[in-house]
Amino acid sequence: MQSPPTPPSSAASSPLSPLHSPKALMAWVALLYFSEGLPLGLFYDLFPVNLRQAGVGPAEIGLLSLLGLAWTVKFLWAPLIDAWRGHRWWIAGANAGMALVLVALALHPQALGQGATWPWALLAAFTMLSATNDIATDGYTIELLSKGQYGVANGLRIGFYRVGMLAAGGMLVVAGAMGEPGQPNWTAAYGLGAVLMLINGLSILFAPAQPPRAARDEGASAREWAAVREQPLWLLALGLVMAGLLWPVLGPIAKAAQWSAIQAVSGTWWFKGAVPVGLMFAGASLMVTAARGPQAHAMADGPIFGAWVELLARPGMLAVLLFILLFKLGDAAMGFMVKPFWVDAGFTPAQIGLVSVNVGLGLSIAGGLAGGWYVDRVGIFKGLWVLGLAQAASNLGYALAAWYVPHTEPGLQVSAHYQLAVYGASGLESFTSGLGSGAFMAFLMGITSKERATTEYAILSSIFAFSRAVAGWAGGLGVEQMGYATFFFLTFWLSFPAYLLLPAVRRMLHRADVR
Repeated sequence: MQSPPTPPSSAASSPLSPLHSPKALMAWVALLYFSEGLPLGLFYDLFPVNLRQAGVGPAEIGLLSLLGLAWTVKFLWAPLIDAWRGHRWWIAGANAGMALVLVALALHPQALGQGATWPWALLAAFTMLSATNDIATDGYTIELLSKGQYGVANGLRIGFYRVGMLAAGGMLVVAGAMGEPGQPNWTAAYGLGAVLMLINGLSILFAPAQPPRAARDEGASAREWAAVREQPLWLLALGLVMAGLLWPVLGPIAKAAQWSAIQAVSGTWWFKGAVPVGLMFAGASLMVTAARGPQAHAMADGPIFGAWVELLARPGMLAVLLFILLFKLGDAAMGFMVKPFWVDAGFTPAQIGLVSVNVGLGLSIAGGLAGGWYVDRVGIFKGLWVLGLAQAASNLGYALAAWYVPHTEPGLQVSAHYQLAVYGASGLESFTSGLGSGAFMAFLMGITSKERATTEYAILSSIFAFSRAVAGWAGGLGVEQMGYATFFFLTFWLSFPAYLLLPAVRRMLHRADVR
């Protein structure tokens, strides 16, 4: 039998207000993950629809996904947030910053489709702020919850994370309802997003304070940097990772600065995608080598690299990291091209938003709660492979819809039977994605150490974010070369390589004393 929820230790010495009671923790989890899901919904739902309607091609929309590499390298500044604490203020500040970005886009809504550089810089800042919000939210939540609360909490996390993402669908409805036929009102949509961001940031300041943590060794940081100087592979690895992150923006910079040598290759697919991916992989490989080097033990207690050393030193961890990279690969590869498919099928922003709100919202919450309930009863390991199979099925649903529904010019009415096909695929994707994510997030939380919760969870979720960003970029190229139906069918098969690594996952869960 699971132990009852443990209230935060910081509240043990004084009466708790209703907002800070143990029963209220789940309500704060719901709000926190709405706040975390909303920026991702804007990035994956609103921005692509805006770009596609402005005439931007699928390959360029796929390139937008590479800006999501900010979620991949968030582990770089996660130790800073972990050390400075005050996670609620980090969350509030990140939401305020994202609100300012949306205000700028609301004032110039057509700039995304006009080839200007500054809107892309704003989108890059938006993803950096969203990644910061994720770091603080995940660390704050893990510190507040006991392991016995993970199942129900993950159901709420997935459900309200999806609510936040699907709120972007509501903004699409606003854009269509307040605009003219064929001319959505993007100013209204972005303005509404900015208001929601500000409300999120202000609300979280009233959440419970983090429980106190044992003081860390003050000399650990000095010893860590001394070890880094003796083993500079860490710095080289970080340099390669940062180069991979910044590489996609070098093309626009070269164009603005008239650097002809870089402009000559900046439009090629390998410059846009293969080079940054290669740099990121090279940096990751060096990190593995450095974590097992002779000086690694001196860094184990350090605030920056200690979490990496501790994770990579675990037996079988490389196979587990590869599993994290692959588990949702099929889902991620299809995901960034779903909204462009809807646009090309003739759906208006209002129709797309209504599908997300009226169908996807309820089903995604139901999927997240059902997934959490199932994991609590059968364990994380069985939940991963059973719910992962259900998750893969949604790709077949979209493949069938793309094969059946023809390309429709904007402004023409989509037939009812075509609408039903797309709505059915959307509903299946929402429910099954919630199922798979419920098990996956419980797995990540289960193998995370509470002593380094913020940094370790940032590392693990960053690996997943890397596959999502790269798969989104590849999705744009895949759709242009194969078409929607063939590419969506291919992504179904991308869901299965992760299953070869399930034995390593079972052993890791056993070592973590998690079912």
